[in-house]
Amino acid sequence: MVFDANAYLGHWFARQIRHNTAAELVALMDENGIDKACVGSLSAVMYRNGQRGNEELSSEIAGYLDRLVPFGVINPAYMDWEYDLDWCANEMGAKGIRIYPQYHDYRVLDAPAHSLCEACTERGLPVTIVQRQVDYRQSHWMVDAPDLVLNDVAQLCADHPQTTFIIIEGLGFAGSRFVREADTLPANSSIEISRSSVFMGKEMKVLIEAIGPERVLFGSGIPMKYPGPALLKMKHVETTEENKQLIWGENLQRLLGL
Repeated sequence: MVFDANAYLGHWFARQIRHNTAAELVALMDENGIDKACVGSLSAVMYRNGQRGNEELSSEIAGYLDRLVPFGVINPAYMDWEYDLDWCANEMGAKGIRIYPQYHDYRVLDAPAHSLCEACTERGLPVTIVQRQVDYRQSHWMVDAPDLVLNDVAQLCADHPQTTFIIIEGLGFAGSRFVREADTLPANSSIEISRSSVFMGKEMKVLIEAIGPERVLFGSGIPMKYPGPALLKMKHVETTEENKQLIWGENLQRLLGL
């Protein structure tokens, strides 16, 4: 099974997104041999009240729950976010939560992030941290949302050893604590590969060797990005076929209990 940890539905405020309905996304998945995908709402990232985006996502995927696995977007710096979290878990059936500190005006190690991690741990929900949603060089001129610092993300993981973390849209792991301190950090984080290299720097190979193939996840970033590059990485990464099967989907299935 090919299980994509990094997919989206909805609208992005700064540019048009194609294939951003459930039917179109599933058709794109079929064209590229992707069986399942974890989806979060792009709209929720920039809505003033992100919960509206979660509600739109829940309605949109109602007929596609065999293919699309919902993840809620929560802003723990927004009032009554605990209600939104419970709604995502109980009404939408979210299998995880995505957070965007760089868009929601708090930092990775600020109190809202810690509170969110504690709440998700109580509910058994993985916390997905998005290092970047778009290339900072192509950001909208009115939005300042730089990439998250991976060492800060690593510290958050260390501060919450009972929380399950998924890091998506990440780059630079080889020089970060995730690799340099792999033997001492808690093994509570998994890393998605859509931005990792297989040739220059060979970051995918470095990750597999440092944290183990059981903690590496396939992801593409569809429909914000073309799926082809991620699929080619899986073809060319220097590892065993057994490890590839783990990365293609077995790891994510186990992680989400599906």
